[in-house]
Amino acid sequence: MDFLALFVSLPTRQSAGRMRVWRALRALGCATLRDGVYLLPESPEHAAALAQIADDVRATEGTVDLYRLGGRDERQQAEIVALFDRAPDYARLLAAIAAADAGDAKALRGLRRELTALVAIDYFPGEARRQAEAALAELEAAADGEPSAASGRIRRLASADFQGRTWATRKNLWVDRMGSAWLIRRFIDRKAKFLWLDSPKKCPKSALGFDFDGAAFTHMDGRVTFEVLAASFGLDGDPALTRIAAIVHCLDVGGVAVAEAAGVEAVLAGARAAAPDDDKLLTEANRLFDNLYKNFQQERPDE
Repeated sequence: MDFLALFVSLPTRQSAGRMRVWRALRALGCATLRDGVYLLPESPEHAAALAQIADDVRATEGTVDLYRLGGRDERQQAEIVALFDRAPDYARLLAAIAAADAGDAKALRGLRRELTALVAIDYFPGEARRQAEAALAELEAAADGEPSAASGRIRRLASADFQGRTWATRKNLWVDRMGSAWLIRRFIDRKAKFLWLDSPKKCPKSALGFDFDGAAFTHMDGRVTFEVLAASFGLDGDPALTRIAAIVHCLDVGGVAVAEAAGVEAVLAGARAAAPDDDKLLTEANRLFDNLYKNFQQERPDE
């Protein structure tokens, strides 16, 4: 692998310019080879970003050169890669995660932003990143009571055998439970009744539980409850539902980014803040999911 090396020298009187350049280099996650020499893995995006910084250096009467370099041998290459080690940053983040209160939503959002920013500049990820991601995911799951993923084969079921049932899940609905409830009433059991549980342990034996540990339908092998329900009832072949499933997955457990996810999250968060109870919240969420479904249907190319 080759690296881009930016050689920078700024006049001592340009303290504001030095600080601006330093912050830009830090935001990119540059490694420092020595004083005034900053490295990034070679890529068109990194070349463009460093070229922009170079323009800023020249504008502040500094000197700058951009080169491509690589290690002479395997040992030296490893030494360059080691300059990008983010393990100390992950260690600090892990300590913050360990000290965080699962009930502090603001703190959790801050930790998620920190992790996202760190991952963005972790060019050679390893075990430290995995540990931080796992620790924060566990903390977030504890905060929301999210179920742990089960393992096994998803059985194909007939919706005709699930009509007029009572379906139960945890109260204080969020995206996977909202989406799953919409999917159930829209495509699986049109006469479904819903029960919002204070605790999954209080789920009646006659009810079909979803989205909690031990429920009839919950996370399984990397799929969120919405995806498990869709697969169980043969709905995963619908392209529009697949689009919605990707949004639900992204917002519930992260992973591959989806363009519409941020907008959907904002609308659902607003609905949750305004709704007096989960029944009213589901009514609002149903409107959103209905409209998403119609939109994705009309976006399908003509066959």
